[in-house]
Amino acid sequence: MIVKKAALDIVCGITSALPDTGQCEAAFAGKSNVGKSSLINVLMNRKSLARTSSQPGKTQTINFYHINDEMFLVDLPGYGYANASVSVKEKWGKMIEKYLYTSKGLKAVFLLVDIRHDPSKNDKLMYDWIVSRNFRPVIIATKLDKIKRSQVAKQLKAIREGLGLSGDDIIIPFSSVTRQGRDEVWEIIDSLSGRESAEENGDS
Repeated sequence: MIVKKAALDIVCGITSALPDTGQCEAAFAGKSNVGKSSLINVLMNRKSLARTSSQPGKTQTINFYHINDEMFLVDLPGYGYANASVSVKEKWGKMIEKYLYTSKGLKAVFLLVDIRHDPSKNDKLMYDWIVSRNFRPVIIATKLDKIKRSQVAKQLKAIREGLGLSGDDIIIPFSSVTRQGRDEVWEIIDSLSGRESAEENGDS
């Protein structure tokens, strides 16, 4: 997709009612500090529309980024932030759960994991939970630029085994520095949302 327009359109806190956007939505989940905001900025071709921080647990809301006035990229709160209180973690979990349960426009779910490490218990729990909601999450292995090229295949195998993926499940290695993986993510969004066929028919 060629991003001509991008804006943070809707921000939902713990007590906010979730919007019915009436448009396609692609959601991004992942543990705190895995690089969700950096990924979304790269997808939008913006440097800092999605706020990035070296401090984990910064995203405490569900942020809806409107793309070309026709679809939304949805940044979900990071999970597994060790310093958050139990009650705060529960509230974040309920926010994510509520969104995945009730969103009418959700077409694609991406789960981000750090390519440098084996998937955590929280990563596995989130993957299984997304699958239980009848979505097949696309895995994005972030921070690709932080490992040697010779390590990539080994780390991708570890992610597949750690999450219990099948051969049909998709993993996209991604770097916010080199932007490798950006086009592949957009291709998935377009295919799952039906935009691909719409563009072929001249509808966009």
